[in-house]
Amino acid sequence: MSQSLTQSNLTPLLERGVVEIFPDSETDNLRDRIQKTDLPLRIKLGIDPTRPDLHLGHTVALRKLRQFQDAGHKAVLIIGDFTAQIGDPTGRSEARPRLTAEEVTYNAETYLEQAKKILDFSSDRFELRRNGEWLNKLDLQQIINLQASMTVGQMLAKEGFSDRYEKGNPIYLHEFLYPLLQGYDSVAIDSDVELGGTDQKFNILVGRDLQLKDKNRQGKPAQFGLLLPLLVGLDGVQKMSKSLGNYVGLTDEPLSMYSKLEKVPDALVDKYFELLTDTDLATLPENPREKQKQLALAIVGQYHSPEVARQAQQDAEQIVLAGNTTDLGDIPEFDLSQINFPAPLHYLVKASGLCKSNSEAQSQIKNGAVKLDGEKLRDRTFANVEELSGKVLQVGKKKFLRLV
Repeated sequence: MSQSLTQSNLTPLLERGVVEIFPDSETDNLRDRIQKTDLPLRIKLGIDPTRPDLHLGHTVALRKLRQFQDAGHKAVLIIGDFTAQIGDPTGRSEARPRLTAEEVTYNAETYLEQAKKILDFSSDRFELRRNGEWLNKLDLQQIINLQASMTVGQMLAKEGFSDRYEKGNPIYLHEFLYPLLQGYDSVAIDSDVELGGTDQKFNILVGRDLQLKDKNRQGKPAQFGLLLPLLVGLDGVQKMSKSLGNYVGLTDEPLSMYSKLEKVPDALVDKYFELLTDTDLATLPENPREKQKQLALAIVGQYHSPEVARQAQQDAEQIVLAGNTTDLGDIPEFDLSQINFPAPLHYLVKASGLCKSNSEAQSQIKNGAVKLDGEKLRDRTFANVEELSGKVLQVGKKKFLRLV
């Protein structure tokens, strides 16, 4: 029960990696709510499956949701199968392309499979919902009532909308519906706490406001908002994003994941430890290089296994030694834009310059000398750049390239 949590247990739950919790007053704060209630709180996290794969940026909120699970509360994961077809306008300079129901369904399936690496789906402290369950049932009168709960001025105060309005970029009416529908999710699932990145504060406040106005809640307190930082990507500048190429995917091969994380900029390493691991920050080594290696080992171990992580580290060190380099960042790169896809492996090996001819490439493949991220490959055909980007292609012990 939540009452069994001590102050020391609550500190990492409510402070580690947390930017803001609101409201937070002497009379209304989440710490007191947790300690004073006998019932587990309902912790909401909504995910719009706009892309099929998760990266480490997505795991910041998923990990916090798991921490609430482990503390005895109920994780309510909402797949935005309805809202994803509108598209969250947050942080956008233009309207998102609208997805089909089929695209959303496919993306959701892959999201959930990857989310199982973090959340406990088998526990009675887990609830999976899709917001199409209730949003598809709203009639026109209910939608009008939702719209009547907010003014155009309030909507234009939302970051992104205000910028687009001032620049004369179009804002479509369906985009105004998004915060209201996401907020209505909080009413539908009766959430006590909603998790989200710092860019989601407006949407979470809308959910809180709709709960306060809902007559069926009979005076029940509205949800708290718990904001988490947006993970900065490997470039050290912008938030992690697949479209920017500065990401580490949960489905990345171990060697690829390790080599990316081993190069995290020094200024970000501590924040990565804080947001992406359970490591005691007081125990981190002082040497920046050792700290990077420990980070890579810890995260690869989480999403593969400790044994696989150690093997990835050994493979990375072997590549570095074979090439007489000091860091995996020194590996020469090959630009995949030179390749016409679909492309057979032997063609890729030859085109990259690792072999002088297709016949030599085929022979090396047959002899097991060709590896991709440390894994021996038979000759096969790659459909697109995404299958190869960021991985290390190796022939023998001394010839290798990073595919970009």
